[in-house]
Order: sequence, then structure tokens, then C-alpha cells
Amino acid sequence: MTAMTRHRPFGVTLLAIFAAVSAVTSLWYTLQYLHILPFTLGPVQFYSFDLLGAVLWGITTAIWVWATINLWNLNPQALMFVVFLAGWNIILALLSWLGASSFQAELPALLINALVLLYGMSPQVRMAFARP
Repeated sequence: MTAMTRHRPFGVTLLAIFAAVSAVTSLWYTLQYLHILPFTLGPVQFYSFDLLGAVLWGITTAIWVWATINLWNLNPQALMFVVFLAGWNIILALLSWLGASSFQAELPALLINALVLLYGMSPQVRMAFARP
């Protein structure tokens, strides 16, 4: 008996790479909120309670890692999950911006997650995850 192998399209590989970049970005924000890494693009605060920001970004980091692994393995549920997760990250970055962080500090998260959201909704990527 031979094992069936699935072909991973280039679009799915690219989306998995984007998801991994988003995981690294979320980890960067987590470490900034914990005051382990210096603020590079501007001040980062989450409503004067940085521990809550660190917890939210830390959980988001773990979820991005899980989503990246599932995208790489062509799990069909991963695509919808990544789209929802990118939307959540955009909301979290906007909340962080409203919570006294500078817009420049939140701009990388906004751009990367907007890219993941738009690319994840593209027809080519959606067809790659279509069930036969």
C-alpha cells in the first residue's frame, strides 16, 4: 500500500511563511510588553497594564505557531482559522494603539496581518484548501 502525498501549492507555502512572520511579530510584541526587548518603533503600552498586553500577545503567538504548522500540513481548517486570527491580530493592534501605544509601534502588526488576511482570502489559496 502506498501513502498518498499531497502537493503543497506555492500560495499555501507563502501563506505559511506569512503566518510564521506574524508569529515572530507577536512574540516581539510580547517581549516588548514584558520589557525584555527595547521599544524600537515607539512606546508600547496596553492601558497602563502591560502584563495584560503581554498575555494577550503571548497567547496570540502560540496560536500563530499552531496555525503555521497546520497550514504547512495542509489542514483545511487552518485557512479559516488563519483568516480569523489575522482579524483578531488587527483588532488587538488597534486596541494596543488606543491603549497608549504609538501608531508607528503597531504598524508592523497591522501591515503583516492585513497581508495575511488579504492573501488568505485570495481565490488561489482558497482553492488549494478545497476538499476533493
